[in-house]
Amino acid sequence: MFKYFLIIFILIFLWSFLIEPNLLVIKEYKDKELGNIKIVFVSDFHIAKNEKRRLERIVNVINAQEPDLVLSGGDFIKGHSGKNTLPIEEQAEILKKLKAPMITVLGNHDRWYDGERVRSVLEKSGITVLENSNIKFGNLYIAGVEDLQTGFPDIKKALEGTKSPCILLSHSPDIYYDLGAEINTGVNIGVNRGANKEGNFDVQEEKVELILAGHVHGGQICIPFFGAVIVPSKYGVKFAKGLIHETGNKMFITKGLGTSILPLRFCSVPEIVVIN
Repeated sequence: MFKYFLIIFILIFLWSFLIEPNLLVIKEYKDKELGNIKIVFVSDFHIAKNEKRRLERIVNVINAQEPDLVLSGGDFIKGHSGKNTLPIEEQAEILKKLKAPMITVLGNHDRWYDGERVRSVLEKSGITVLENSNIKFGNLYIAGVEDLQTGFPDIKKALEGTKSPCILLSHSPDIYYDLGAEINTGVNIGVNRGANKEGNFDVQEEKVELILAGHVHGGQICIPFFGAVIVPSKYGVKFAKGLIHETGNKMFITKGLGTSILPLRFCSVPEIVVIN
């Protein structure tokens, strides 16, 4: 009996180490509030030194979706020190092949490595990096906050001057209730957002159409019928993946593309999110 358990364990390990991390699925999400635009959302690349081809494949799959815009939750860097990562300069050269504009925030690994260097290289490559700021793309506003773990996310500053429809990018999903609290209590998130003729703020008009987040990798290792073993969120498995809609705001959490700490994925296949 032990022999069979050992064989099963070896097969699961090989799958988790060699196969699943290299898979890539398309996750579709529809949101009529965003208007007539096609967006690809990706996060948590974690590109290792020997994974240049993996990044090229990701770019090719994104281009195949023919998006109008590419949004990113950050974490291009593998590891804390950057010793095991493909240099951000090389990553940027590959990301230049994207056929749609790219807007991103930085993740905790990016900032642990060298946030200023990552931001500078990406911006020189034509990629917009949002840090408690926003930008308008057509009729859509894209706002982005700093990483919760390594920075100082300022939702009010990020949304200042925006109007509906608006997407908020955050590397960590744990800002979700912070935004909901500010909106539901009527706090002025943006001085130019949602004001009526009398200068008062309508709480309903403060709504962000969609929050996009990553960081948690879907738990990365999940047990069938049980779920994720560890989720790096203070809300646990509740914020492991998918759509969250508990306040006046919706948030979609992607399982991301790469791995962190352990180079394994099990029942948490890397994904690219297509928003129509």
